[in-house]
Amino acid sequence: MKIEGNQYYTIDVLPLRDMVMFPHMVMPIIVGREQSITAVEKAMEGNRLIFLVAQKEASAEAVKSKDLFRMGTVGHILQVIKLPNNLIKVLTEGLNRARVKRYSNNRGMMKAYAWTFDESAVDDDHTEAGKRQLKALFSQYCKANDNVPDEVLFTAMQIENAAWLTDYISAYVEIALMQKQNLLKNVNLKRRIDQLIELLNKENHVLALKNELDVKVRDQMVKSQRNYYLQEQLRVIRDELGEENENEGDIAYLRKKIDEAKVPPHVAEKVDEELERLKKIPTLSPEYNVIRTYVDWIAALPWTTHTDDQDNIRQARSILESDHYGLVKPKERILEYISVLQRVDRMQGPILCLAGPPGVGKTSLGQSIARALGRKFTRISLGGVHDEAEIRGHRRTYIGSMPGKIIQGLKRAGSVNPVFLLDEVDKLGNDFRGDPASALLEVLDPEQNKTFIDHYLEVDYDLSNVLFLVTANNPNQIPAPLLDRSEIIELPGYMDFEKVEIFKRHLMPKQLSRHGLHVDEVFIEDSAVMDTIRHYTMEAGVRNLERELGKILRKAVVQLNGNAKAKSIAVKRQNLPEFLGEPRFMTQRLVSEGEIGVANGLAWTPYGGSLLRVEVNLLPGKEQLTLTGKLGDVMQESAKIALAYIRARQETFQMDTDIFKDREIHVHLPEGAIAKDGPSAGITLTTAIISLLKKQKFPDDLAMTGEITLRGRILAVGGLQEKLLAARRYGFKRIIVPAENKSDIKELNKALYDGMELIYVKQYEEVYRLIFDKKKSA
Repeated sequence: MKIEGNQYYTIDVLPLRDMVMFPHMVMPIIVGREQSITAVEKAMEGNRLIFLVAQKEASAEAVKSKDLFRMGTVGHILQVIKLPNNLIKVLTEGLNRARVKRYSNNRGMMKAYAWTFDESAVDDDHTEAGKRQLKALFSQYCKANDNVPDEVLFTAMQIENAAWLTDYISAYVEIALMQKQNLLKNVNLKRRIDQLIELLNKENHVLALKNELDVKVRDQMVKSQRNYYLQEQLRVIRDELGEENENEGDIAYLRKKIDEAKVPPHVAEKVDEELERLKKIPTLSPEYNVIRTYVDWIAALPWTTHTDDQDNIRQARSILESDHYGLVKPKERILEYISVLQRVDRMQGPILCLAGPPGVGKTSLGQSIARALGRKFTRISLGGVHDEAEIRGHRRTYIGSMPGKIIQGLKRAGSVNPVFLLDEVDKLGNDFRGDPASALLEVLDPEQNKTFIDHYLEVDYDLSNVLFLVTANNPNQIPAPLLDRSEIIELPGYMDFEKVEIFKRHLMPKQLSRHGLHVDEVFIEDSAVMDTIRHYTMEAGVRNLERELGKILRKAVVQLNGNAKAKSIAVKRQNLPEFLGEPRFMTQRLVSEGEIGVANGLAWTPYGGSLLRVEVNLLPGKEQLTLTGKLGDVMQESAKIALAYIRARQETFQMDTDIFKDREIHVHLPEGAIAKDGPSAGITLTTAIISLLKKQKFPDDLAMTGEITLRGRILAVGGLQEKLLAARRYGFKRIIVPAENKSDIKELNKALYDGMELIYVKQYEEVYRLIFDKKKSA
């Protein structure tokens, strides 16, 4: 049947799922939806014409006009066969492409008002060339694709009409629905041929790669099957001849290693089971390597190997003193720990946690403890660990599984009683893979770690002889259950004179050796070292100081190599910028002459003490308190408490009663990119606001720290050593501290606050009299 092209038709619509109907094609369509069945019946009553168009979403049941494409094919129904389950099979022939101008829906019956296209083939050289290329590419496609029957290719080779050929090939190429719809949509024959050629080239390339991979996989499978078959034949022949199996030598070697490792009976029983399984598995089987690796791990672990502890406490003290300068209290606590450890078999006390800023020597102190005890040393870093399996190990069911970091560390140490340092425990994370902090509880608890089970080993391992140490920058971020099992040993930042001594005793010799220099080739004056500490580093430890020393020595090496006459290099305060550039940190006070509405506080950070400057402005506007500078919840509450306290004491502080009326108070803490939190800035916030309201300058030689209550009471704060270090670095002479911290001050090294006046206060009114009420303070 033929219909005229280039005219409009009103036709019943048959939506198609996951299918595009092309002209000149005869296809059976299974119809089951009531809407579609009605459309077929209506067409059969008339001229048997029906509009075949693809759905945009195959899952749509009640199809509307928006669910259908605009380009489809006018088809002729050749035959309708009823099937079980209220289905019908419709044999249709595609006639012409048609573009829908509009769809109409009347009582569930969808019709299309569509324009049909006349697709008379144009015979020219371009069309003929395209037709030949299409046949060649489709032939290549059919040979590479086993899903296309041979008769499809045979039929295609007989078609001479270019339009018919493109539609025929488009119908049988396995491409996406949208790609087929684009081919149907393209009514220009030449462009459609080019489009189909491009698609066939791409599909042929993909099929070639797929077939290449199939051949490789098939060859590998054939090879594996052949090897397995030959192995089985060889095994049977050896059994008949009474010879030992090929893997008997491996098993004998593994048994020897297990015997040498002197594993406990329960471990030996488990290993025997695995070796018996190993006998029955071909050597080329993947499971063979899994079991062998497991037995290797068991044999490589120290089960009985241990080191004898040194019992000379003087030697231990000498080692700690030679390895570290300063750190008096931490070294005293460590010597106490070592002394008790030498008198008892196992230490049942808490785990030592070395807490302090970066670069103060936490990791190296752990190494010194190992030297002092005569034990092996091993460490693992826990920073960023999120997976519980990193601690407990991975089960052997997983490909590439291995024991956890604890067992790996013991293998490296080669001893059952090493000093085991768990670094950066405050930076542990947790997610859907588990909580490593919870896994560490079993490791660190003396009551549980006698029978520690790694998921990979699946046998008990005794960790009770291991001396565990943990390190952290911020003890407050250590998970609470771990913190409960730890004793915190604070390693505070170094004072400047201590850094000078560390520079001369430890850093200078080490860096001279690394740079290939002799002691007499480079001389650095103490004044230059002090300037390096104060103007080129800003840290509690000495890590950056060592980096700066490295820069100096590299420049010195260049000068010595470039000048044959130069025998040595002297680094002094005057020529220090030649080696390190211009100073990066100026330690003069941020408030040099005193300002109104500004106060100097002292802050603790995980990286040492810092100056906390508070600035306050009074602005006309809505009566409110504005806080900026990336303040945490606790610090924001401190600012609100400070303002509430001031408003309640307006008469005491001799302030105007309507000073807050129609005024906005804006409090800002500089360095807004850095998060700030904690209650110890309460006294500083209060003082800065009063300074602004009374228009009195804040003293330039004064700094303060302390928490304030709503009643003006000054409460104790932490981190005093770091705060006093910061005060000394910035040159403050007077420090206001809570009276409740007096006992803490006595525990500190007096050199820390030598030359400073520490002013102890219980109530804020004492601070007020000191700064703002000169008559009363006098």
